[in-house]
Amino acid sequence: MIKKLKKQLYSPQSLVAFFLLAFLLGFFLFAISVQPSFFIYISWILLFITAFLLYFHVQFVKKRAELTLRRQDYLEKANLLEAEITEELRAIQALKKRIVNYSHLKDLTERLSMSFSLEETTKQLSHEVDKLFGSDNITVILYLLHSKKGELGISFSQKGSLKMSLLDKKGDIYDHWVIKNMKTLLVEDAKSDFRFDVNKIEITSSRLIRSLMSVPLLTGNKMIGILRLDSLEENYFPVQDIRLLTTIGDLGAIAIENAQLYEKVEDLAIHDSLTGLFVRRHFLEILGQRIGDPLKKNEDVSFLMIDLDLFKQYNDSHGHTAGDNVLKMVGNILVGMFSGPEDLVCRYGGEEFLVYLKNCSKKRAKELAEEFRGKVEATSVILRRKKTYITTSVGVATSSKDDKDMEALIQKADNALYKAKKRGRNKVCISS
Repeated sequence: MIKKLKKQLYSPQSLVAFFLLAFLLGFFLFAISVQPSFFIYISWILLFITAFLLYFHVQFVKKRAELTLRRQDYLEKANLLEAEITEELRAIQALKKRIVNYSHLKDLTERLSMSFSLEETTKQLSHEVDKLFGSDNITVILYLLHSKKGELGISFSQKGSLKMSLLDKKGDIYDHWVIKNMKTLLVEDAKSDFRFDVNKIEITSSRLIRSLMSVPLLTGNKMIGILRLDSLEENYFPVQDIRLLTTIGDLGAIAIENAQLYEKVEDLAIHDSLTGLFVRRHFLEILGQRIGDPLKKNEDVSFLMIDLDLFKQYNDSHGHTAGDNVLKMVGNILVGMFSGPEDLVCRYGGEEFLVYLKNCSKKRAKELAEEFRGKVEATSVILRRKKTYITTSVGVATSSKDDKDMEALIQKADNALYKAKKRGRNKVCISS
């Protein structure tokens, strides 16, 4: 502080002013005491000093103006620098958020790739979306589109950490808009969005919604569902969130399609694609697990071996499409008749079918076989506006005290079927 004061006292401007004042004071005293004529010189000196001070003042003003301009320039640069720093900080925050989002997306991709069932995939997708946008204020809804009916169905829905049950099972006006346009939808305020009739929404919707964002789940040009988030608050979802949700929707659509294909392949491995009945391999696997105990306990176990009469000739006469329709018809009758918890029905191969009946006596098995044969005989298949018919032959085998082998029982049912064929078809024969 003392050093600063010394610098101010001994500055060049202070020294010049001090010497001028000292010189002027000395000259003034000399003029008063010795030579009054010196006052003329004093006047000139004062004039000189005045001119000097005026010059000094002008320079000072100019310098101060320059300093003011420089200061304003520095302030402007400081403001620009501050704005750049603020923008950089925003960019850093956005980058951090993006990195976090990408990390979540990476985790989501890994989890979805490990989910093979459709139920697990949709559940995982909904949970991860809730984590990313998580709040008790939003509801996450995942719809899947029924491929045959063309209708939406809720696959999963939750609010916060709680699973929700919604009344709008097939979607509302917003979901139908997404289906129709196959585009993402962002509604900032439902009460002021010109695309939708507020009064109509309030009448048809069971929930109050103020803002929402929704993306279609697309695989190529095919739509398989909708991923939607909605809130009771207006302007809840910023525009950048729709981009993130679209990316999640793309990942989810691929995962859901893969899960659907996986389940379809699994289903084809155990069910016949035409009739929906068990295939022979899976039927025998289940049968191997079930039949041992009833045979040990000497319970009645019956098999019906069924074959369509002259099916090859029917195919040759009417075509394979008609033949497929006949197989479907027979499959429907079998499902309708043998739908008990212990019943097993399979397409054994080609036009052959096999039925397993637990706790079924020989008499009862024959009655059921006759009932089935009669239903097939009486059921027509419409082909080119004409009714066509087909008949069946059935072989029945029921376990006895000596029969403890599944394959032997099936063989007996097959032998009985051969007898029915030999006796003129459209008959039921029982193994001896």
